[in-house]
Amino acid sequence: MKGIILIERLILLHPLDNVQMLVDPSDEMIGIGHKVARQFIAAGEKIIKYGVPIGSATKDIQRGSHVHVHNMKSDYIYTYTIDLEFKGPSHRRRKKTNT
Repeated sequence: MKGIILIERLILLHPLDNVQMLVDPSDEMIGIGHKVARQFIAAGEKIIKYGVPIGSATKDIQRGSHVHVHNMKSDYIYTYTIDLEFKGPSHRRRKKTNT
């Protein structure tokens, strides 16, 4: 099945993680070290890696699917999300004031 990664190609970094790391790529499009969903992750749910949240799912992610900027966003670094890649974070925009 295209898009589903075989479990023997993955490593679990922490028991609380809902993603695993790819250690043996089966596809040139997904490289070593990329995340794969360990379970179904609903849109808005935290992505857990190393036992801590690293971001949030931007849409539902099926078990075995690639987890990356196309379906998650960082909750910490705005520039690493697709939506803000070229716009930058909104808090950096300055409002004009009449002073």
